[in-house]
Parts: sequence; C-alpha cells; structure tokens
Amino acid sequence: MALGRREKRGRRAAAPWLLAGAAAALMAAPALAAPPPISMPVASDQTGTDTTEGPFDFLKDWKRNGGLLGDMWGLRTALSRYGISLAVEETSEDLGNLTGGSKRGFDYDGLTQAVLQLNTQQAFGWYGGTFNVSALQVHGRSLSADNLQTLQTASGIEADPSTRLWELWYDQKFLDEDRLDIKIGQQSLDQEYMVSSNALYFINTMFGWPMLPSADLPGGGPAYPLSALGVRARWRPINPVTILAGVYSSSPVENQSGDPQLANPSGTSFPLNRGVLAIAEVQYAYPALGGMVSPGESQPLARTYRLGAWYDSEDFADERYGAGGEPLASPASNGLPLQHHGDFAIYAVADQMVWRSTHDPNRSISVFTRLMGTPLADRNLIDFSLNAGVVMHDPFTYRTDDTLDVGMGYTHVSSQVAAADRDIALATGSFNPPQSGETYLEATYQYQVTPWLQLQPDVQYVFNPGGGVPNPSDPTQRVKNELVVGARTNILF
Repeated sequence: MALGRREKRGRRAAAPWLLAGAAAALMAAPALAAPPPISMPVASDQTGTDTTEGPFDFLKDWKRNGGLLGDMWGLRTALSRYGISLAVEETSEDLGNLTGGSKRGFDYDGLTQAVLQLNTQQAFGWYGGTFNVSALQVHGRSLSADNLQTLQTASGIEADPSTRLWELWYDQKFLDEDRLDIKIGQQSLDQEYMVSSNALYFINTMFGWPMLPSADLPGGGPAYPLSALGVRARWRPINPVTILAGVYSSSPVENQSGDPQLANPSGTSFPLNRGVLAIAEVQYAYPALGGMVSPGESQPLARTYRLGAWYDSEDFADERYGAGGEPLASPASNGLPLQHHGDFAIYAVADQMVWRSTHDPNRSISVFTRLMGTPLADRNLIDFSLNAGVVMHDPFTYRTDDTLDVGMGYTHVSSQVAAADRDIALATGSFNPPQSGETYLEATYQYQVTPWLQLQPDVQYVFNPGGGVPNPSDPTQRVKNELVVGARTNILF
C-alpha cells in the first residue's frame, strides 16, 4: 500500500518489494496549518445587569454586534463577572480545482473554534494570569487530499474530521511593565512562532504554519489541529525587542505510524517520552510599544522582523539510504533506513508597511516575506520554503475593514528525496520522476459585511503540484498545474 511522506516519519521504511507501489506516494500528506485568528468578544453590559428582552433580542443590532449572537442571552455578561471570556467562530468554505489535479471538483470543509479564557485578576484578584482552553470541531472534506495532491495545501483549515481539544495552558506575567511572561501547558506553536501578521489574511495553508516544519517535524509538529505540552518564556528586555523561547514535547503524538491526527483523535494524548523540540525567536518591532509621535510628524511606517531557529532531538530516517549504506530501493536493502539523530532549521520573517495614504490613514500597503531552510537534506523531505505577498488595507472608499491580498509560496524537495525517486525508477522501471519544487500564487479579498461576518473569495494557481509527482489517475504522467477557486465565510458568534 502506498504510504504518504508524513506517515514515514518515525517508522521503518517499506520493504524493497513495496517501493514500486510507493513510487507515486513520495509526496507529503496534507500539511498542517493555522486556522483564522479568533477575537475574544466583550460582553455588551459589564455592569452585570442582564438587558436581554427575549430570545431574538440580538437581532435588533445585528449589523453592529461584535458577534452574531450579541451577548448570548446574557451569558457573556454573566461570565464576565468571573473574568471569563467566550468566543465561538465558524469558518466554512467551498474550494474546487477547475484544471489539473488527479480529478476535478469542489469540496466543502468547515471548522468551528471555541475559546474560553479566564483573567485571574478579574476572577479572584491575582494579577497577570490568563487561563486558556480551546476546542476544534472539524467537518467536511479536504480538497488537497481528494483532488490536488499538492505539498502546500489549499486551505489552512483542512484536517481530518474530528472534535478535539486544541490548547490548554496557563500564562503568568512577571516584572515591571509585564516584561516577562511564562506559559505552560498544551500549546500550538503556529499561534506565536514564525508568524507573519500580514500572511494571516490568506487562505492557503502555508501562510500559517510553514511547509518545512509541517513536512519534516514528527507528526507535522505541534500546530493546528495538533498541539504539544511545553513551556514558553517571552521577554521584552527593551521596548522594540521581544525574545520568545520554548521547550516542548518533540511530537504531538505517541505513535508515529500512520496519520498523526488519527493517532490522537481527541487531542488528549500528551506524549512526553519522545524527545524535545526547542525553539527560539527574536522579534524587532518599530514603532516600539509606547512610542510617541511629535506634533506635526506623520506616523512612521510600521515594521516587524523575526529571526528564529528550532531543533528536534528525535531520530530521523534517511530519505535514501538503508542502515547498511545501500539505497532503500536496492534489492539488497532490507528496508530499514539509516537513522540520524536530531534535526534543525532556521527562519526569518519580515512584515513591512511601505505606503500609507495622507488622506486616509486606514489605507495602507504592506509587504511580507518568510524564509526557512535546513542543510540536512539527508533526513528531510523539504529543505527550503518561502512565502511572500502584498496586503492592501482599505482598498476602496469606505471599506476600512477590507483587505486586498496577493501572495505566493514556494517549497523545494530535498536533493536526497529526488535521488531516491531516481533509485526507485531505476529499480522498478516505473515512471517516477524526481521531485523538485512546487509554487503557488494566491489572490484573495476579505469583505467585512458586518463586525461578525466576513466573506472571502479566493483564487489560487499551483505550478508543478507535489513537486512533480505522478498522477494517481494516470501514473504515466505528472499531475498537471491547477487552478483553484472558491470562497470562505467567517462567522463570529
């Protein structure tokens, strides 16, 4: 049976007689992602007085409510008395490929997020503490797995259907001006590390959690819809500079065989015996927190730069060679791959505003780029990934909350994987071209209908899907380039 590249992490390589059947499967399983950011609504009446007049009272101000259900029949006000905030958001989308892929068609997929936070000062007078618990309900199908066969999946919410715990952590502030805070518990790294604030407007997966860690880390790393136990410190030594550093369980799942989401279907598996994932990031922001503008001066163009690295202490299987030094595709191989200890990568992220209207301060243009690479081609499917784009806020008159966005992503398959593809083709005589790189372009528009409803039409075009893998529907040729179109809705309840 063909095995996806994600499934190969931490398992023994297929026996030589299975390599021919796996030739068409030397691509990554659908990549993990970051879902749309969710804001925490505030109760409309913080006095503790329930002003609800009936079950449909929220419809009176539906155009201005921060959430569709407003105060949720007084629930938000009641929770706020104890320092509790509740947010629920539904993301639904219908995406389809008009060209290319293993087949054509449209798929619906959806995600419901629920986040509950408790402010310890409001709850019982303990300053600086935040308790957070969140859950996910994933539904629908995955277009990328069904039709596209891409490395960089089309949607950031694609995942196996499930209802699962996502994050469960406590964060405590320390020092004057809250310059240090420590977070401990079950965490999803895509919420804090490697983030480009401008990239989050897009739909494609790789604008969230990047392609390289998604393909190379065990289980795809602790990122949506998975997470891992760990400790994170965030320190602001001077106002423009923030340092993030954390140590986490090296894998979000105990069993590395098969689909990691199925290995931890409820999100309540907390493995601690697989190794360590360490990550650190330095951030520079301008203007800095608390920065002032002199009278008559224009606002400076905002920018944020991030530089980071991660290291995972687990053992990683060689992509080409067996334990005896022979190619895994060789008839002499017993299918046991050579093992390497540890893996790492470095990355850089830049967000830069390049223009702001002198007549409308809401209208601006920003650019972003994110690069990540590793020199360890022998143990990694992906050795380089890149995202870049342009975001325009307030693109049309009186559309202050809308954005018009154009971006791209590129990922490169490591030379060791390409060599393994050639080994398989030589050993089996099958059509198994070496993988190279995959590129996509995306154009999208976020239309803010009401404070709680957002519509987002989207167009993507993928060059060399899967890095040039054979088409499962016709193994004698590669998957052809793909035009993907669709729309997403975000509803905040």
